[in-house]
Amino acid sequence: MNTNCFNFLKEKDFISPNLLKNKFNIYKNININILEYRNIISNIINKLDNRLLIICGPCSVNNRESLIEYANNFKNLSLKVNDYLYLVIRAYYEKPRTTVGWKGIIYDPDINGSNDIEKGIYTFREILLDLFNISIPVASEILNPIFIRYFGDLLSWVSIGARTSESQIHREIISGLNIPVGFKNSTDGSIDSCVNSIISSKNSHNFIYINEYGKLSYVKTLGNLNSHIILRGGKNGPNYFYENIDEYIKILDKNKLNKSILIDCSHDNSNKNYKNQINVVNNIIKQLKNNKYIIGLMIESNLNEGNQSFDLYDKNKNIKYGVSITDSCINWKDTEDLIYKIYYEYKNICNNRQNEK
Repeated sequence: MNTNCFNFLKEKDFISPNLLKNKFNIYKNININILEYRNIISNIINKLDNRLLIICGPCSVNNRESLIEYANNFKNLSLKVNDYLYLVIRAYYEKPRTTVGWKGIIYDPDINGSNDIEKGIYTFREILLDLFNISIPVASEILNPIFIRYFGDLLSWVSIGARTSESQIHREIISGLNIPVGFKNSTDGSIDSCVNSIISSKNSHNFIYINEYGKLSYVKTLGNLNSHIILRGGKNGPNYFYENIDEYIKILDKNKLNKSILIDCSHDNSNKNYKNQINVVNNIIKQLKNNKYIIGLMIESNLNEGNQSFDLYDKNKNIKYGVSITDSCINWKDTEDLIYKIYYEYKNICNNRQNEK
C-alpha cells in the first residue's frame, strides 16, 4: 500500500540560490552599497536618522521595461528630496491571492498561466540588478519564505503581509535576516499579531531551512533588532488616525518595543480606493508636526493610474504598459506632486523643530 501523502502532478529539481547568483555578473561594490541602504533604513527605524522613509512603487512587478522607466523617474526625484526623505522603490515579486489568480512575476513571468518559475526567478534577479545599477534601494515582501534566499542579498527592506504576520516560519526567517523589516497589522485591524511577530523575531530561533546550495540545513539565528509595525487598516476601516497611533504607541511601549510606525496609505487605510492615498498622506502630514513616532509612508504608484483586468489564458490579451495588473495605483505625476508636498511640509516641520530648541 502506498502511503505517500502528496498529491503532486509534477516534481523536478530546481536551481539552487548559489547557482542562480553565479549566472549573473556582480557589480563592483554591490555589498557595500546594499549594506549602506540597509543601515540608513535601520537608522530611520531607530530614530538615528530624521528623514522620512518613503516606500513607493507599483503594487507588483509585471513588466521589466515599465519598472525601469519608473525607477529612473524615481531615482531622479529621490536626488531632489534626499535631505529630508529617503526613497525606496517597491519591487514585489509575488502577491497573496484571496482565492486564485496571477501570483507574481516569479511564478508566471509571461502572464499566461505557463508558470515557468525558473524563468521567473531569472527575470526578477535581472530586474533587481537593473535597479541596483540605477542606485536605488529596493523593498519587497516575503510571502514564500524560500525565495528570500534567491533575492535577499539585493533587497534593502522587506515586509511581512497582513495574512502572514502570524506565521511562525516567517517569524523564524526574519529572526535570521540582517534586513530591516516591517510587519503589517492583521486584516482585522489589530496590531497584536505584528507586535508578537516583532517580539518573536527579535529572539534567536532554531529550525530547518534551505541553504545556498539548495539543501536543507539546521540553522540557529541571532535575532533581528531592526523591525517595526506597518498600519494598513482593517475590516473596520483605517487605523492611521491620531487616536489609533496613540493607542498603538502605548502597546509598543508596554512591550518595550521600538516605537516606530510606518503608514501604508493603500489597502484598508484608503478604503481600497487608490485615489484616497492622497487623503491619507495629507492627514499624516498634519500629524507629523506633533508625532515623532511616524517614520514614513508606503504608497502604491505606477506610471499610469488605476489597474487592469484580463483573462490570464487569453492569447490575444492586451496588457497596457505601465498600468498595474494587481491593485490600483496613482500615476507618476500625482506621485511626484505628492512626494514634493511631503518633502516641503516635512522640511518646514524639521526647521521649526530646530528653531524651537
